[in-house]
Amino acid sequence: MRRVGATLLAALLLAGCGIGPGEQRSGGAQVRVTRDFGRAQLHAASTRTISDGQTVMRLTESKFDVDTRYGGRFIQSIDGLKGTGATGQRDWFFFVNGVESEVGAADYDLSAGDRIQWDYRRWDVAMRAPATVGAYPEPFLHGLNGRRRPVRVECDDVNAQPCRDSKAALHKVGVPVSGSALGAPGTEKVTRLVVARWPAARIIRGGHTLEEGPRANGIFARFAGGALELLDENGDVARTVHAGDGTALIAAMRPRAEELVWLVTSLDEAGLEAGVRALRENDLRNAFAVAVTGRTVEKLPLP
Repeated sequence: MRRVGATLLAALLLAGCGIGPGEQRSGGAQVRVTRDFGRAQLHAASTRTISDGQTVMRLTESKFDVDTRYGGRFIQSIDGLKGTGATGQRDWFFFVNGVESEVGAADYDLSAGDRIQWDYRRWDVAMRAPATVGAYPEPFLHGLNGRRRPVRVECDDVNAQPCRDSKAALHKVGVPVSGSALGAPGTEKVTRLVVARWPAARIIRGGHTLEEGPRANGIFARFAGGALELLDENGDVARTVHAGDGTALIAAMRPRAEELVWLVTSLDEAGLEAGVRALRENDLRNAFAVAVTGRTVEKLPLP
C-alpha cells in the first residue's frame, strides 16, 4: 500500500558500498539500539573517531550483526531482532541527535558528536515520530548534520524560576542560550526550548497537535478538556492528569522541516518546575517523550 510504503521509507538503507574510509576526525559518535519507543536499551556502542564519509549504516554494521532485505535497502534485523514489515507493523527506525531521519542510513553522513538511536517499535498508531527527547543534550549541543544552530529558551514568564532553571540546565552541558518571551519570531533559525504552562504553550507552531494525539505528532500524550491524557501504545488513555497533580510533559516537535522545538509544559507551576528538573541526560535517555511528576520520570507511551 502507498501508506505503508511511505512509512517503511523512513528506515530504508541503501547497500553499504562506495568509497573507503576517509580522514579520521575526533569527536566520535554513539549508537544505541532500543525497542518499544526507547523503553528498553538492548545494546550500545561508540567510537572515538569518525571517518570522512562514514555513514550511519557503516557505523551500525561495524558494531552490530545487521541483516537487510529488499536487495540491501532495508534493515531486517539487528542482532537477531527482526522487523515484521507491513503485516506485523513493527520495524526499525533511526534517529540522529533526536531527529527522525528523512534519508536512508547509507545516505546519512556522520558528524562529530552524533548520537544515533535505532528503535524497534510499532508504527500502526504513530507512523512517524519526527523528533524525540532521548538524545539530550542533543540536538542543542552539536545540532544536526554538523551544524550547531543558536539555541533560544522561550517562556510565558521570563522571570519565573523554571525559565531561569532551564537556561541553567543548558549552560551546564555547555550550550550557550538566548532568551525571549513566548512567540518570538525567527523560529526557523534557532532550536527552541519552550517552557510554558498549558494552554499558553499552544501558540507555538504545531502546539495545537498536542490536542490530537500521536497520529498527528508521534507524541503519546494529549491535552483534552482541561486535562492531560497520558496514552499507551494503542493510543488509549492510560492515565489522566489534572491541574494540581504537578505533572509535566517533555516532548520534541518538528512542525516544519527547518524548525525544531522542545516543549516543557504543564497544567500547573509545580509540574513546570518538575519538568525543568528532568532536563538531564540520565532522565531522558532514549525516551521519545516523558511525563514527569516530582522526581519520577515516565517514558511515553505508558506501558
